[in-house]
Amino acid sequence: MLLFYRRGGLGDTLLTFPTLEILKKRGNYIVAIGNTEYFKIAKEIGWVDEIYSELYSFLFSRNFKQKIIFSFKEGYPPFPSERQWMVEYYLEILKLKGESFSLELPLQGLKESILQDKIVLHPSSGSPKKNPPLELFLKIEEFLKDLGLETIYLVGEADGWLKKTVKNYWESLDPLEIAYHLKKAKAFIGLDSGISHLSCYLGLPSFIFFGPTDPIVWKPIGRNYQIITLNFFCSPCFPKICLEKPCLDSEALFKAFLKKWGDLDPPKKSLPPRNSFICFPN
Repeated sequence: MLLFYRRGGLGDTLLTFPTLEILKKRGNYIVAIGNTEYFKIAKEIGWVDEIYSELYSFLFSRNFKQKIIFSFKEGYPPFPSERQWMVEYYLEILKLKGESFSLELPLQGLKESILQDKIVLHPSSGSPKKNPPLELFLKIEEFLKDLGLETIYLVGEADGWLKKTVKNYWESLDPLEIAYHLKKAKAFIGLDSGISHLSCYLGLPSFIFFGPTDPIVWKPIGRNYQIITLNFFCSPCFPKICLEKPCLDSEALFKAFLKKWGDLDPPKKSLPPRNSFICFPN
């Protein structure tokens, strides 16, 4: 029996999944402690056996052969000391480096979904400091509609403000439910957020905008996504961002998006088949 402890947001939690997958393949019975709404996805696909929100007292009576704890108080530091992809950090510190893991979550989509064949727009994240002006996504939406593509906004736990601005949205606060629906979408466009991590991990063709945060450390798991960043010399700077925020300039990011979209094989009205969309970035 193995105890795995890692608290954090949806993106933080998803980046622990390759570690859990490898440890499960080794025959471990895994008890995961953290945000149960996020670890519920790992439980659904069989990579953990039990999930709890806290290290409850009754768990101390169990005979864990190994305890893996990522915390500032004990165990391993939750973040690497250098600019290193989080997945690689976890595997390296646990001496699992070189082990293979899935680049796509083994989840099947729903037979019917409100997101079916639509391009999902998610212009928000857990921190307003990472969000460009909504104007960026409104321009992208107009561009896609002119191509005859159908779009829809996704409203999650940090995106309630969006409901006052757009009408064509779908709301869910359940990450597992979102995963089942996202699997049926045509593509995804978002920011450095937990939902974007989920989309990429599901194999959905995705465009992900990075501004003040570090795509080297926080890039998602997957093979069908493209990171869009303006590559300013001062980036990354999160959380101490400047007032000007040039890395989140909507006009510049929109032009960068158009270039990435233009790199797709014609016709531009459609998207290439899944698994031939975008290579896994270095």
